[in-house]
Formats: sequence, C-alpha cells, structure tokens
Amino acid sequence: MTITVHHLNNSRSQRILWLLEELGADYDIVSYQRDATTNLAPPELKAAHPLGKSPVIEDDGRRVAESGAIIEYLCERHGGESWLPDRSSDAWIDHLEWMQFGESSFFVPVMLKLVAARLGEAAAPAMPRIDEQLAAHIEYAENNISDDLHFVGSDWSAADVMMSFPAEIAVMQGYGEKAPKLARFVEAIHARPAWQRARERGGAYFMW
Repeated sequence: MTITVHHLNNSRSQRILWLLEELGADYDIVSYQRDATTNLAPPELKAAHPLGKSPVIEDDGRRVAESGAIIEYLCERHGGESWLPDRSSDAWIDHLEWMQFGESSFFVPVMLKLVAARLGEAAAPAMPRIDEQLAAHIEYAENNISDDLHFVGSDWSAADVMMSFPAEIAVMQGYGEKAPKLARFVEAIHARPAWQRARERGGAYFMW
C-alpha cells in the first residue's frame, strides 16, 4: 500500500518525507506551494485537512494529521520499530518528553519569531520576550542533546525526527554559534542519504 503525503513546501512535512525515506516506505507526494507574498498555505490544502495544515498522510483508507501522530504511526506500522524505544524503559519517557517539546514548547517561540520577522516594526514590542524565550529553548535543547547528537538513546530515533524542524529553524535564524551541537545535529541530518532523497523529492526547502 502506497502512502500519500500532502506536502507543503518549507514546512514540518519535510521531516515526514525524511522518515519515510529512512524506513524505505513507498509513498507519493501531493505538493502545495506557499503564497510568495503572504507565505500562507494555499486554500487547496483544506481539501486534505479542514485547517489547511500540513503534514497529512493517507494510508490504508484513512488520514492521519499532526506531525507527532504521523511519526508514531509510521514507526509502528511501516517498519520503524527501531526508531522507538521500548515502552517499558526510561528512554520511552524521554521519547515522550522530546516528542512533545519539539512540537509545543520549542515550536511556539520558533513560530513567533518567524511571524514577527514578517511583521517588521509592528512586532518590535514583543521581540525582547520572543528572543528571550527562543534563546532559552535553544539552550535547553543544546544542553540536553547527547555528544553523539541524539535526543534519546545513542542512535537515530523518532525524537530526532521531531526535533529536526525546530533545530533547522534555529540554525537558519543564526543560533548555530551559540548552539554548536544543534548545528552539528542539523548537519548530520542533512548528510544522511535518506534526507537528501527526501529533499530531492519534496522540492525547495528553506536554504537547503
């Protein structure tokens, strides 16, 4: 059964393509392009999800939305068991924390920074707080990623997939010097053949 990915350029769905390539899963892409002026997703994406959000996958007659849910689903049903820790282990708790952190705590200041950049001077009053929070979350991730550049265990995992997108944005926004391990984490991801195949299939992705 071929998986369909509703993929928006320059979005969190890039990490879904990366994971699918790592798992060697068969998938097709339905591509959507952001508006060049507003950076918003096109209205056509609402046919895939009522909120017009990406990623969304279709598999075996149903749709799955939300990055964390998709990552868990793919690992459990498409040969990615090694990307998940044993549910009875302490590593599973670490996994749960990083899966939530990557899409909630960390992503909030990341998103606010992206939006503020488009607002220009109108966002100036909020920028000190946004910068403070973003720096704090980047520092937290930097201090907790292992020396071998993983968030859970000693090999690539679902948590690394989840953390890839906010880490990429942090590096893109110039925090690489203050977070050298995160910068190396992003470099290590981009050096993986599976990520490069995903980038080739998914199309333009930020500066990479």
